Amino acid sequence: MAEYHFREIEAKWQKYWAENNIYQTKENTSKPKYYVLDMFPYPSGAGLHVGHPLGYIASDVIARYKRAKGFNVLHPMGFDSFGLPAEQYAIQTGQHPAITTAENIKRYKEQLKNIGFSYDWSREVQTSDPAYYKWTQWIFMRLFEAWYNQKANKAEHIHTLIAEFEKNGNLQVEAACDEDTPTFTAEEWKNFSEKQRSDILLKYRLTYLANAYVNWCPALGTVLANDEVKDGVSERGGYPVERKLMRQWMMRITAYAERLLQDLETLDWSESIKEVQRNWIGKSMGAEVCFYLTPNPLSKGEGAITASQSIEKENIENKNTKHSFHWQTTSPEKWEKLKEFARNNRKNPTNAENILWQAIRNRNLDVKFRRQHAIENFIVDFVCLEKKLIIEVDGAVHFEKEQQEFDKIRTEYLNYLGYQVIRFTNSEVENDLEKVLEKIKRVIQNTPSLLERGLGGEVNKTITVFTTRIDTIFGVTFLVLAPEHELVSEITTPDRKPEVEAYVEKAINRSERERMSEVKSVSGVFTGAYAINPFTKEPIPIWISDYVLAGYGTGAVMGVPSSDDRDFRFAKFFGLPIVPVIEGTEHLENPTEKKYGKMINSGFLNGLDTQEAIEKAIQYAEENGFGKRKINYKLRDAVFSRQRYWGEPVPVYFKEGVPYLIDENDLPLVLPKIDKYLPTETGEPPLGRAENWKYKGIYDYELNTMPGWAGSSWYWLRYMDPHNGKEFVSKEKEQYWKNVDLYIGGAEHGTGHLLYSRFWNKVLYDLGYISSPEPFQKMINQGMIQGRSNFVYKVLYKEAQAHKRLAEYLLPLGFEANVLPGDMQLDFVHKEKKVAVEIRSQSIIKENWQNYLSKYAEFMPDCQVMFVSVEEIFTNVEEAVLRVRKALSGEEFVQFPENDYELPNLFVSYNLRDSYETVALHVDVNLVENDVLDIDAFRKWRPDLANAEFILEEGKYICGAEVEKMSKSKYNVVNPDNVVERYGADTLRLYEMFLGPLEQFKPWNTNGIEGTHKFLRKLWRLFHDEKGNFNVSEQEPTQAELKILHHTIKRVTEDIERFSFNTPVSTFMICVNELTDLKCNKKSILEPLLVLLAPYAPHITEELWHLLGHTESINFATYPDYDEKHLQESTFNYPISVNGKLRTNIEIALDLPQADIEKIVLSNEIVQKWLEGKSAKKVIIVPKKIVNVVV
Repeated sequence: MAEYHFREIEAKWQKYWAENNIYQTKENTSKPKYYVLDMFPYPSGAGLHVGHPLGYIASDVIARYKRAKGFNVLHPMGFDSFGLPAEQYAIQTGQHPAITTAENIKRYKEQLKNIGFSYDWSREVQTSDPAYYKWTQWIFMRLFEAWYNQKANKAEHIHTLIAEFEKNGNLQVEAACDEDTPTFTAEEWKNFSEKQRSDILLKYRLTYLANAYVNWCPALGTVLANDEVKDGVSERGGYPVERKLMRQWMMRITAYAERLLQDLETLDWSESIKEVQRNWIGKSMGAEVCFYLTPNPLSKGEGAITASQSIEKENIENKNTKHSFHWQTTSPEKWEKLKEFARNNRKNPTNAENILWQAIRNRNLDVKFRRQHAIENFIVDFVCLEKKLIIEVDGAVHFEKEQQEFDKIRTEYLNYLGYQVIRFTNSEVENDLEKVLEKIKRVIQNTPSLLERGLGGEVNKTITVFTTRIDTIFGVTFLVLAPEHELVSEITTPDRKPEVEAYVEKAINRSERERMSEVKSVSGVFTGAYAINPFTKEPIPIWISDYVLAGYGTGAVMGVPSSDDRDFRFAKFFGLPIVPVIEGTEHLENPTEKKYGKMINSGFLNGLDTQEAIEKAIQYAEENGFGKRKINYKLRDAVFSRQRYWGEPVPVYFKEGVPYLIDENDLPLVLPKIDKYLPTETGEPPLGRAENWKYKGIYDYELNTMPGWAGSSWYWLRYMDPHNGKEFVSKEKEQYWKNVDLYIGGAEHGTGHLLYSRFWNKVLYDLGYISSPEPFQKMINQGMIQGRSNFVYKVLYKEAQAHKRLAEYLLPLGFEANVLPGDMQLDFVHKEKKVAVEIRSQSIIKENWQNYLSKYAEFMPDCQVMFVSVEEIFTNVEEAVLRVRKALSGEEFVQFPENDYELPNLFVSYNLRDSYETVALHVDVNLVENDVLDIDAFRKWRPDLANAEFILEEGKYICGAEVEKMSKSKYNVVNPDNVVERYGADTLRLYEMFLGPLEQFKPWNTNGIEGTHKFLRKLWRLFHDEKGNFNVSEQEPTQAELKILHHTIKRVTEDIERFSFNTPVSTFMICVNELTDLKCNKKSILEPLLVLLAPYAPHITEELWHLLGHTESINFATYPDYDEKHLQESTFNYPISVNGKLRTNIEIALDLPQADIEKIVLSNEIVQKWLEGKSAKKVIIVPKKIVNVVV
């Protein structure tokens, strides 16, 4: 038998490939290029498990295939080697992260090389290598020196912006910048100090300093990205994460939001990963609307500026009535005293009051007046609350001295409250109404409204909201701010302050992801402040709630409970008004069920459909200056600072508070030595511990380091030119390789790494450093190989199980189970012999036996009670039964167990577990084969298992199994080293590809790997005789052999071209089986088969290739061509029927005429037998179908 010694073969060829630089790549313009790249790994201490190589094997198949097809292939590997785990280990042990990282990388490289990947290791990069991060720092500097010109729709060097400032100021600049960027002239720019200019430029730079809420993890001492936080804790370590406002370096990725979105259409990525990015970018079309704050307070107390309770209740109950807010500008107590006077005055106006009321009601003054309205202690004739304008109509009594003094005091007080008071006499109104109205109009025009006033009466204090549904704005009944919103502390009234501050503190410590995903619970608190709806001119309360995020939109939302699900739940929970604004929702229990339709209760929008109403509302907002059309993105600028040691130092120093870049000649700025890897005692990042670490010995460096994603945001470019000390990549090499043709990695990086990489790539493209706007042209996201966990079943020693076991012995002796004397229940009672048996745990019997005996004596005075322990039943039940038998026979018996028993670690086999009460425990899958536990290895696994006992089935312990995520805690991690040692790297490679489509999740099952290994042994035997001698023939192949080969070439090539990696493995197996059946050992068949198989199984094919007489590696062999002619059928296996019944099959050449076919059929022995000596009346031939002989 020919032996396949895979260990020797694989070690031999891996050494050969390395020593001869077989996979080293150089630029070659005579060949088409193909750049295939894996997402490089973070080198963790755990090393690889069998799930990690899945994507690596697929990329290696493509790399080898493309080389064979004549491409110049770039297939590098490196390590994303900055990261928190190494730093955490440094904190715990004091070992420098560089040492830990180097050890981990060494282990990773050993594992990767053992699997036989065709990486060009001469191009290896490590992001923590100063020679590499020199260029990460250099790219940071380019971002700092760039701004985004929206007119040109690209990034430009900052000097073009400065030139514009010097010439025209920023009045004509269209740029991606901070929203609070002030406008200034060229003259003002020239007069700015250096600090002022720096602050202005930071508002434009693509990387800049700003205060931002971040995910702060105190235990790790650093800021975490959103994708590093899960359910309020850090992904690594599970430490609590809180939201904290900190001074941070930021990346202005939002400048590229539209291009990042639009350019997705140019990429050959799966629709699912594109959709992930679209959702993360989150483009929405809508409008920004300004809600002006009311003067604060308009009145005092918790009930300030709410609808009067009777009107609110009436309008909420009557859904047909358009709800209207009524400003209560006095306290409820004062209103109780004044309301009768007000109502009486309304019923009995003077003639002048009635004339003026009718005029201001019916004339279009664009404002709303109220009559006989209570303000604090007074009732005024007419008031426009929007303008804080009071009109008094005076009769004769107001000319009396005493009344005039009162009117003066009253007017001064109303002025103090912020109201303007104008007075007319009765005769002025009755005799010259037009003049009165002209004056009123003039005052209205010259008086800023509350929409234009803020706290204390100052102008332009607003809350801006973004909405995609401005058509529903008449249904806004409250505003909600994010707890972090800058105005919260400013607008909160004193009586609401404790509750608001407590809520804010709790809310901001929840992660944004947690707040976004929480949809069931409702929380919030009222600030005591109000804003004015610019469409209705009515006040609405301002709340805060954690479902609004400070970083999304404006950090404020308008609450439309009749149209938005979350707003509806909020309003219902807090009893806020719900105004239906869409026809057909008036009588719905939940009006949000209908989102679109004709508008109702919406003023000038009534009757319009949704889209028409949106357009008209935006137009109205723009015309009136309190809103504008707006495109909004959910994407936010990326936090770029980390308060840790093990990361790239930021190449910035500070001089008098101004950030400056260090000189390029001083790159790399290398990490300094520090005494320990913790923040300083004063709270500075670990770099603050470095002694005398100052730029030029004078200026303070930035103490934060870059985030983990910095080095991975450009690494594919460095692979093109990894040893260039003068440039991050030369133009010639970048223009040759351009971008990555195939990128393989996990979908979990869809919102982090992939967005940041695209962003940096686009900046470098805009600035002219690279030639491709996108880094990864095609991407495949490999699925996860899930673990197949095994379980053992530990017996639980519970009283119920002990009772069941003892019953098997006692019931045949005449005992009854679970007897109830009085309010007691006895486990077993023999009524005739008056013997009771009670089961308790050993410890309880010792502690409470006297109490038990006294109680039993009370209910069963003539009964003898004996105790059996749970431990005794499970370890020595025969001794317990013997004691019971003695009691029954009247002999002297032992009432309590004589010995203490130690319960064994007892495990019951899978198919017997239902007879016991058990708990399933994970067991190391490396101790299990085909679900059978290696009992000796299990006992050695952990000290507590050394004395484990087993209940077996047919002499074996069978484990349970379940598919779960592969993780150390589940003991289902399979080390690829073990698989390679046992079966070989080629087997591992083929098996991982064979498991299923690359993109799908699939379970690892070592039980199935044996079949793949058998396939390779069968392939080996094709080249050897039974004695193990190499035996390949130079004979010409048969048509059947050629057909098998070319069918295989066709199927494998088509499948690899469409990135279907699993189906070729089946094709290879079928091919080898068919060639084995034909006993084919012909070189002309087996040689091209090796080239086909080499991308999957490079070691065995390399060995057989050289045994065929080749001196050059199979890696340089040309891929075989498929020839259609070999698949053309020359014969057909005809089914032959006699009188309609199938009797036999005959292989007949397809090119024979029908007369010859008829002769062949009729002369066949089986056909002659069924003719029984008779002549055939007719022979019916259906070409390539059937032949029927009619007798």
